[in-house]
Amino acid sequence: MGGLRKLIRSTAFRLAAFYLLIFGVSSAGLLGLVYWRSAGFTAQQIDETIAAELQGLNERYRLLGIPGLRQVVAERSAKQSQSLYMLLNPEERPLAGNINGWPKTGVMPGGWMDFEYDLAVAGQTERRRARARKIDIAGGFRLLVGRDVQQRDELVSLIQSAFWWAGGGILAFGLVGGLLVTRSTLRRIDAMGAASQQIMAGDLSRRVPVNGSGDELDRLAASLNAMLDRIENLMTAVRQVSNNIAHDLRTPLNRLRARAEVTLMSEAEPEAYREALERTLQDADALLGTFNALLDIARLEGAADAGPSDIIDLSDIVADVTELYEPVAEDAGITLLAEAEPGAAMVIGDKRLLAQALANLIDNAIKYTPTGGAVRVGAITAGGHAELSIADNGPGVPEAERARIFDRFVRLEADRGKPGAGLGLSLVRAVAQMHNADITAADAAPGLRVTLRLPSAA
Repeated sequence: MGGLRKLIRSTAFRLAAFYLLIFGVSSAGLLGLVYWRSAGFTAQQIDETIAAELQGLNERYRLLGIPGLRQVVAERSAKQSQSLYMLLNPEERPLAGNINGWPKTGVMPGGWMDFEYDLAVAGQTERRRARARKIDIAGGFRLLVGRDVQQRDELVSLIQSAFWWAGGGILAFGLVGGLLVTRSTLRRIDAMGAASQQIMAGDLSRRVPVNGSGDELDRLAASLNAMLDRIENLMTAVRQVSNNIAHDLRTPLNRLRARAEVTLMSEAEPEAYREALERTLQDADALLGTFNALLDIARLEGAADAGPSDIIDLSDIVADVTELYEPVAEDAGITLLAEAEPGAAMVIGDKRLLAQALANLIDNAIKYTPTGGAVRVGAITAGGHAELSIADNGPGVPEAERARIFDRFVRLEADRGKPGAGLGLSLVRAVAQMHNADITAADAAPGLRVTLRLPSAA
């Protein structure tokens, strides 16, 4: 009983009942129109037939008088099975006809009468219904002409029965169908609710079931699952960031504390204390830089929009950043090449953030390019997108590791001895996401090629 009450109180059942009501009213109107037109047409046809016969008999009376009218009525009474006739003289005695006596019923306007009469069928008397019209003739004579309407009444009764059966069937099938549809919908909604309860209980791997029908509930479930994927990824990233912070920052903090402790325990010259303080400040600056980078990444990933929407020529950014890093590249014995024609790649975005992302990529490329190598920076437009690419001829990154290099604190085994906290490429990815851009790492044969594909403003 509780389950039935739940079905009836559901929105799906109410919608089904509403559409059933609309369909029922429409069907009733259509069946009513069929009934009205069928019964009305049959009744009109009978009345027109009676009126035509009366007119014809009246013409015979004018031409032949009562004897001629009596003869015609007698002839037609003997031949007709559906038509009814009765001719009375002034003494109320029948002169001709095929019914037993004048009908004992009231006369309606226009001389119309509806009555019942007895008809002999196969040796038995059958009670049937008739409709007739009477006229008065000069001299006290009366003439009645009618039609048997038993078949018409049976047809009308059949239409009425079909109307009620059809209405009952529509109501029954509609209610059963509404309950089945509601039950199916509630089953899917309950499954979504159960999955949501498990997710709220902490099982972030749980997903809302999708049955593959492609309907609105499936689309809703797919959207919820995409949101849950994003939440799970963010939660996993938070846990990874916490673990990485604990592992990557513990060493410099321990080193900083040990240096301060050793310095305090030893009797050293002022220059030694000064050197220890300077190194401590350097470590503190590195730690602050790490935390600032984390804050920048969090700010970019949590931004609701992409900031200023200026039209930017990527070639200007390439020229400015490569000019800034040319001294660094020269000191490392590396050639830094800018390959971007003015106006070749136009985008809409934040120039400062794009420049910062490019600077991180160039700094990373210079860091891993050997002496005598080259770093190439280019900007082009291809396929409706502006592409900003940075390629080096260093050792590159194994294909299995390329997707990980944009995560926070990721340091490949070969890079453990190099400076840095593993946040530069994470910041680049945050800037790319903010600008609805794709970022990919590929083999430059040799070396690594990183490409940002931004929507073109052309």
